[in-house]
Amino acid sequence: MPVQRHETLRMQNQPHPADFIASLAPALRTAAALARDLEGRVANRPKTGEQSPVKAALTAADMVVQETLLGALRADLPGVALEAEEDTPTAAHFAKAGPTLVVIDPIDGTLRFYLEGLGPYAIMAGLASEGVYSGALVALPREDLFLDALRGEGARIARSNSEPTSLRCSREGHRVLVSHDLPRSAVGVLLAAGFEVAPASGGAISVAPLIPGVRAGIRLVRGGSVSVRGRIGALISREAGARVCGADGQPFPEEIREPASTLLVAADDEDLAVLKVAAAAAQA
Repeated sequence: MPVQRHETLRMQNQPHPADFIASLAPALRTAAALARDLEGRVANRPKTGEQSPVKAALTAADMVVQETLLGALRADLPGVALEAEEDTPTAAHFAKAGPTLVVIDPIDGTLRFYLEGLGPYAIMAGLASEGVYSGALVALPREDLFLDALRGEGARIARSNSEPTSLRCSREGHRVLVSHDLPRSAVGVLLAAGFEVAPASGGAISVAPLIPGVRAGIRLVRGGSVSVRGRIGALISREAGARVCGADGQPFPEEIREPASTLLVAADDEDLAVLKVAAAAAQA
C-alpha cells in the first residue's frame, strides 16, 4: 500500500493492516505454543445458553490464548473495536463497534478438534475496515503453520522457527478438509473423485489448499451462515491465489456479514468443480 495511504490511516487513528499483522504475529506464535502445551491437560467447561455442545465448548486454553492476543492488541492498537469469541478480562477495554474491527477466535474447533482431536484446530485474528477484512492471521498449532495476508499484497507462511515467506497455493496431495458433519452424499462425491476426506475446524478449512498435502476444503453450515470468524482465513487463501467460492461457484462474499452457508476453497478450477458437485449433493 502506498505510504500516503498508510499515513492517512494513521492520521485518522485507524491502524494500517500491516501494523495489525506486525502486532499480532508474535503474540500468535506465543498463543499457539500455549495451546499446544495445554492439549490434553484442560477440561471442557461449557458456556451456558448456547444452542449446541459445539458452540458451548470452552476450556482454560481458549481463555489463555485470547488474553495473549488481546494483550498485544491493547498495547499496540487500543483504539480498534473488538469482536472476540470469549468474555475475557481484557476484552472489556475495547469498544464493541467502530469503523475498524478486530475479530478473534482463540481456538476454533474447541470441542471436536482441540479436545477430541478429530483434526486441525485454528487460532485466528482478522482486521476488518468498513466490513471487509484487510488483514488476517491464522495459526494451525498442531501443524506448526502460521499464515497471514494483507488485502491486495499477497499471503505469507511461516513455521515457529522461521521467518514468513511468500505463499502461493499449489495443487499437491489428495486430501480435502471438510466439516465434521458433512453429509455422506457429499463425502461420496469427494471419494469418487479420488480425494482423501478428513474433518477439520472451519478455520483450517478456510486455508485448506495452503496446507501441505491438502488440495481443497468444503464447509457447509446447515440452517445458518459461515460466521464472521470463519471468514478470516478466506482472505489468506484468496491472496495466495486459491479459488474461494460459495456453493454456486461464485466468489465468496468479502463483506464479513453477508449471508453465505457454504465455503469452497480449492487450488484450481478443476478441484473447485468437484467441490461444487459435492456441495450440491449435500443440499439435495
